[in-house]
Amino acid sequence: MIDLQDLRARPAAYQDAAKKKGIDISIEGFLKLDDLRRELRQFVDDMRAQKNSVSKRIPAMKDSERTEALKEMKKLSESLKEKEEELRIAEESWQEMQLQLPAIPHEDVPVGKDERDNVEVRGEGSLPKFTFTPKDHVTLGEELNIIDIPRGVKVSGTRNYYLKGDGARLHHAVLRFTMDSLVRKGWTLFSPPLLATYDCFMGTGFFPGVDQQNIYAVGGQERKDDPIQGDGLHLIGTSEVTVCSYHKDEVLQEKDLPTRYAGYSTCFRREAGSYGKDTKGLYRVHQFEKVEQVVLCRADQKEGMKMFEEIRNNAEDVLKALKLPYRVLNICTGDMGKGKVFMQDIETWMPSRKSYGETHSCSYLGDFQARRLNIKYETKSGEKKFVHTLNNTCIASPRILIPLLEIYQNADGTVTIPEVLRPYMGGQEKIG
Repeated sequence: MIDLQDLRARPAAYQDAAKKKGIDISIEGFLKLDDLRRELRQFVDDMRAQKNSVSKRIPAMKDSERTEALKEMKKLSESLKEKEEELRIAEESWQEMQLQLPAIPHEDVPVGKDERDNVEVRGEGSLPKFTFTPKDHVTLGEELNIIDIPRGVKVSGTRNYYLKGDGARLHHAVLRFTMDSLVRKGWTLFSPPLLATYDCFMGTGFFPGVDQQNIYAVGGQERKDDPIQGDGLHLIGTSEVTVCSYHKDEVLQEKDLPTRYAGYSTCFRREAGSYGKDTKGLYRVHQFEKVEQVVLCRADQKEGMKMFEEIRNNAEDVLKALKLPYRVLNICTGDMGKGKVFMQDIETWMPSRKSYGETHSCSYLGDFQARRLNIKYETKSGEKKFVHTLNNTCIASPRILIPLLEIYQNADGTVTIPEVLRPYMGGQEKIG
């Protein structure tokens, strides 16, 4: 959701943002609709007041006056009904359009159409050099008896899997290591709900829009404007939804900002728009675990960008500790989504793909989510402002197992366990 006062003050800037983000919306058309909605609302309020005034006078009227007053009341009721319908239609159109209004991207965001226009900022670490023919993670997993994809498909359909034995232990080790790393830095760990209401998905910007097709709904029918037709709850695709919504409809104190929350959860995604893409292995699956950083900070872009650096650095620290080569990308306007002000992805080298693969994402959304979720803070002077929000994938597994298994594999078919993960696996040094 956008600050409408700012929108009226800078319509050209928002139209430019829409164009750069590939959003088909007329800012001028929205402002005209907003004017119409305001006029209709005032007209309806005036007619209701007039109707109430006449209604209150009727009991004291003479018969002749009462007859005329009743005729007037009938006309007012008919006119009011027509205008209320016009207002309802205008309100629905306004609501639909305002949910498509884009946040203005930061000046450092590259302008582009899609992921091909994202810009590499820097790379870290050296790519592995093998003296033998390396195997992909699926082959390694099968030979070491730690990954079973065929049985996952048999039980749950495509893009499902079993992790077993040391595969499951490695999976939990990297997640626990990441959580411990954040807790040591003073972050508050959350185990949030895996189900959320439509309003929470809308509040965080996932509904309505293309992200909606990737969310699982739970049973029944929820509401007319929910095409998924759930019973009011949906499975989260990231704990950003439930952790960010933790302070929904609340007013925080400035002294308590910024918040540093780390949500650990199972995540579910339908991958509806990925038919035929990344079908082999653990790269794109329906169920995974993730540690998500969520920050609420003051309404100050400099502070927001400072927090952005902090949460991205936390994710980089994990990769550096694991000694995995990676690169950081600035995400372009056409690939970042309507609510984001600034966004970077981290891609980790995956030998079997002969390329980097996305493993982390970091976003700054200004007050976009806070306005939708109605999260404010009270300044020291007593003024109430909307907070700014940020989020970052600190780790997601089993996708991170792809580089871990492939980079740490040995010629004899074993896999060396990174030193920082060994304490979480009873001191074990190798798998196999």
